Amino acid sequence: MLTKNYQQEHRFIPFNVWLLTLAQAFAMSATPMMMLLGGLIGADIAPSPQMATLPIASMVIGLALSVLPVSRLMQRFGRKPVFIGGALLGACSGLVAAFATSQQNFVLFCLSAAMLGAAGAVVQQYRFAAMESVAEPMIAKAASRVLLGGLVAAVIGPELAILGAKLWPQAYVGAFFFLTLVSLIAAVILGFYRENELEREWSTPLVQDKARPLTEILAQSQLWVAVAGATLGYAMMSFVMTATPLHMHHVEHHSLEDTKWVIQSHIIAMYLPSLFSGILVARLGVSKMMLLGLLAYLVTIISALIGRELLNYWAALVLLGIGWNFLFVAGTSLLPRCYDKSERYKVQSFNDSFVFGAQAMASLCAGWVIHLLGWNMLLISCLPLIAVQLLLVLWWKWSRSQQASRL
Repeated sequence: MLTKNYQQEHRFIPFNVWLLTLAQAFAMSATPMMMLLGGLIGADIAPSPQMATLPIASMVIGLALSVLPVSRLMQRFGRKPVFIGGALLGACSGLVAAFATSQQNFVLFCLSAAMLGAAGAVVQQYRFAAMESVAEPMIAKAASRVLLGGLVAAVIGPELAILGAKLWPQAYVGAFFFLTLVSLIAAVILGFYRENELEREWSTPLVQDKARPLTEILAQSQLWVAVAGATLGYAMMSFVMTATPLHMHHVEHHSLEDTKWVIQSHIIAMYLPSLFSGILVARLGVSKMMLLGLLAYLVTIISALIGRELLNYWAALVLLGIGWNFLFVAGTSLLPRCYDKSERYKVQSFNDSFVFGAQAMASLCAGWVIHLLGWNMLLISCLPLIAVQLLLVLWWKWSRSQQASRL
């Protein structure tokens, strides 16, 4: 339980949340750069067309595999040194990617993407650190505020990718030098992060001994709604977004500038709602927010199916970003209600393993599905996932009403 003084001190957004938002703006800029260029470079240097999206999938696989090690490192050494180490790893990945692109080495390029994914696993912990810096009524607001850093990243990342591709004699190489630069800036910013004094108390052996077994924590229906909201939201978003640059540029022959604009608009739409999504969660509740996210996903599929003009891609990807934000913020803000502070690393790593494991599978399958089954089937295959999350939300609402009726 947070002390009364701690709650009073954290009625307003504290320093750490703003700092993490700024760090996210730079650290997250690397991700849209790889999302935009990874499939295009893969299509040029991959051994077969089915492997074109493997670099993007490698990034997400690297993220998924790093969730547990990152959580363990933070539990042992604290968040600050791991935050800085993750940013430096991102900087190294940019140098490896630049070298791999210049040498047309597909395996090494996939390795650089996996390194960037591992750095991304650290970035994903920013939101948990922000939520731990505020009292419970401010959790959703703190989570959405950190995600606002992604709004800046949505502008910086694709613009640097296009600029870098033109500045260097070999295509795309310069973009990855910019990736290294933004990661180093994030590392400098994180040097000013203030470790939460209560983190040491939450990590003491006495407090850790009171933590419940994971099996007991997993018996809560709301935990599965939280995990599934973020997991299915991320999987569908990644599945469609990974395939979009490849289909737009290589199949429908839209220009690189138009493709960049669509991906940039999508990433802006992912993070711009963070200005108000935390407030919406507080007012509407988690379940209604998730239903709105699922509705946005459904309209995404319809918009993409009815045409292949630039406006269809743009509308679909913007709605995809909005749906992701609503699902992710709702799921993230619900998760802390399912565990005590002594259990946070255990549950957070369980959640992110599901989320980014699913995202890795979605990214890996996107190239294969679009090559063998086509764009329309890729979109239609998202419908069962929407139905699963809808049933989970309805089941949770029913179980809560049942519990309330017994009281």
